[in-house]
Amino acid sequence: MEDIISIIQNLMPYIVVALAAIVILFFILIIVLFNSLGKVEKKYRRMMRGVNNKNLEELVSSYLDKIDEANKNSQAALDNCATIEEKMKGCVQKISMVRYKAFEDVGSDLSFSVAILDDNNDGVILTGIYSRNDSTTYAKPIDKGISRYDLSEEEITVLNQAINKVNIH
Repeated sequence: MEDIISIIQNLMPYIVVALAAIVILFFILIIVLFNSLGKVEKKYRRMMRGVNNKNLEELVSSYLDKIDEANKNSQAALDNCATIEEKMKGCVQKISMVRYKAFEDVGSDLSFSVAILDDNNDGVILTGIYSRNDSTTYAKPIDKGISRYDLSEEEITVLNQAINKVNIH
């Protein structure tokens, strides 16, 4: 044990110099770390300050509020679209027309039938019959694709064409 103590005493100046160098190295390292920490803290404070001296938390909170408001407006718009779509089912959506020659002695296809239907196939068929002496126009109501009145071949054709039209919503 005495040998170890004598070796340590002989090397004591070197040990003190080495420990002093380590302390100086740690001191320099601490200064560098504080300097780096100061730079990071400056960047952090600038980031937290945000725009126009608002801090980042207030900025994020205000954007979240704007997002919530946009979601509410979007949902209101979707609700309005659904309401409008439901109302549109009662509007004219399907129209079909056929021109034909009602009588052999009339030279052109001046007679016509027009089917005007909504999404539920409710509506009317308008028919105009042209002859040499007069012209007659009449309407037949359509309820769910069916008429209470007898339909001519042309009226049946125009009704089926209108019913079979596909609506794209």
